[in-house]
Amino acid sequence: MARRNDHTREELVALTLNTVKEFLSEHSHHELSLRKVANLIGYVPSTLVNVFGNYNLLLLHAVAQTLDELATEARTVVEQCSDPQSALYELAYCYHDFAQKYPHRWQLIFEHNMNGETLPEWQAERIDNMTGMLEGLLKVQAPQRTDSEVLQASRVLWSGVHGITLLSVDDKFFSAEPIDGKELIENLLSNYLANW
Repeated sequence: MARRNDHTREELVALTLNTVKEFLSEHSHHELSLRKVANLIGYVPSTLVNVFGNYNLLLLHAVAQTLDELATEARTVVEQCSDPQSALYELAYCYHDFAQKYPHRWQLIFEHNMNGETLPEWQAERIDNMTGMLEGLLKVQAPQRTDSEVLQASRVLWSGVHGITLLSVDDKFFSAEPIDGKELIENLLSNYLANW
């Protein structure tokens, strides 16, 4: 076992989160535990509790890292678009593609539970930044809409894209022929936006 002074706090955080990320590239977070993470990095569980506060917060840091990566990819695809409607489609496709590429990490975002604890501000800001990107695109596309209408539309679209993505990642379309999740997303967006 490594001693606590083998790594600085920052190095231990990075080592732990990289180990969790690597584990989630092949396995579900349901197969992970504080003891398993500690064993993988050569520390005792109490050291990780001292660094992160508890296992729940350790996982929340892993979720934050995943959200940061998703936000970076999303900003990149949106910035490459010449108009807000194309950007909306590309943002939705990016969400779908990220989930397909990192299914276990993406699932942890939505399955992680604060168990009654308040969501830390640093995590709430990440979520606001992601939803704010969608709201910003909708505002540009329909400046006549109120903030309330934009908020509602953003949640309808995100819910639809999320549902399609979830079924796509889990391969739960229950169809005799293959269904392309991105085609469903295109159908959803084009029909919703045409009537909005």
